[in-house]
Amino acid sequence: MIPSLLRQEAPQERVLVISPHSSYRTTAFLDAANRLGVEVLFASEGKYSVVSAHADGLHIDLRDTKGALRTILHEAKRCPFAGIVGTDDPTTELAARAAWILGLPHNPWAAVKIARRKDMARARLIEKGVPVPRHRLINLRQSLTRQCDRVRFPCVLKPLTLSASRGVIRADNLDQFLQACARIDRLLHSEGAEERDHILAEDFIPGAEVAVEAMLTAGRLDVLAIFDKPDPLNGPFFEETYYITPSQLDAVVQDQIRQCVNDACRAYGLREGPIHAECRLNNDGIWIIEVAARTIGGLCARLLRFGTGYSLEDLVLSHAMAQPLQRSMNREGAAGVLMIPTPQAGILRRVEGTLAAQKVPFVEEVSVLVREGYRLVPWPEGSSYLGFIFAHASTPEQAESALRQAHSELNFVVAPLWNLDNQSNHVTTAMT
Repeated sequence: MIPSLLRQEAPQERVLVISPHSSYRTTAFLDAANRLGVEVLFASEGKYSVVSAHADGLHIDLRDTKGALRTILHEAKRCPFAGIVGTDDPTTELAARAAWILGLPHNPWAAVKIARRKDMARARLIEKGVPVPRHRLINLRQSLTRQCDRVRFPCVLKPLTLSASRGVIRADNLDQFLQACARIDRLLHSEGAEERDHILAEDFIPGAEVAVEAMLTAGRLDVLAIFDKPDPLNGPFFEETYYITPSQLDAVVQDQIRQCVNDACRAYGLREGPIHAECRLNNDGIWIIEVAARTIGGLCARLLRFGTGYSLEDLVLSHAMAQPLQRSMNREGAAGVLMIPTPQAGILRRVEGTLAAQKVPFVEEVSVLVREGYRLVPWPEGSSYLGFIFAHASTPEQAESALRQAHSELNFVVAPLWNLDNQSNHVTTAMT
């Protein structure tokens, strides 16, 4: 039952957006709020958070759920919210808890937790008969060699809670398996991850991969877009690059993808809000790689204007207020985005060729987000793209070709790093 003391009978046109300090999404949600004529309040963590950088808001500690909830509920008593949005994986559970207490549209927080934890998600999907890769839990504190008896190669090793393919590594044999486990272990400790003792090892699923962006309303799944990923994602790392829409897959296959994602949402118990899914396709069918109770990451959400007439942030805010927008079905042409990959580790000195890339036919925008002097960390340890290139063309093939040509015009000048080991610690400095 919803606590009656805090139930809001007449919510105001104000939405709380909970974001990690490093989120790309703050400006996009502010712009969407302005377009919709609603007030948005941000809750984030740390003195260098998006709150202090972009807007007034609430400072919270995402590691202290009870304290963060108290701060949010105190603010809600002062001035009610019409909806609550969690933008990224670390904020979705908190958003679900707060929305439940305030009687706002929400997912059950337990369902959000299941979706976030790869081991729990896999177990629930198997229980409900949804196809997922064969897998097993690996305890990093026990003998890894002994745990390989039920691991089939090639396999993919994954942290249980990190997102954006961080720490995801393919291993083709025992040596690679041991090296990947050690590498992920270091990453989990350096990040202070929630779960540092266990990772998932699952069969590598060959085939094409697609991303699905959708919205749940009272348990009904509405697919906004299916994105083709034309680059093969075979490892050893799985940094994403190209997203192209509309999908060129057969209509029957697209329907099968929709049904598979819908089955996964039902298995988890998700009912409200944005859904981002990743699926693999091969002769054995559709395989769920991930279904998350959040939107697509980075600036890729801009692609949703193609085919809907609105930005993804427009759709998320309006849904959170239970005021869904009437979407346009005009899908003329095709659109695509390249998440510019990190070429190597080091210190970025400069980016050459941006004007030439911008002049490529069908390219709408070249957005390089990383500035001179920034340390570049490639996947699987990295988490930030160098920027994004957007294209809009008559066909998916033209959009993809434009993105590839624009990328070829860019040259990233990177200074290497020296690693100095003085027995007691490791110091990394930039070579100047």
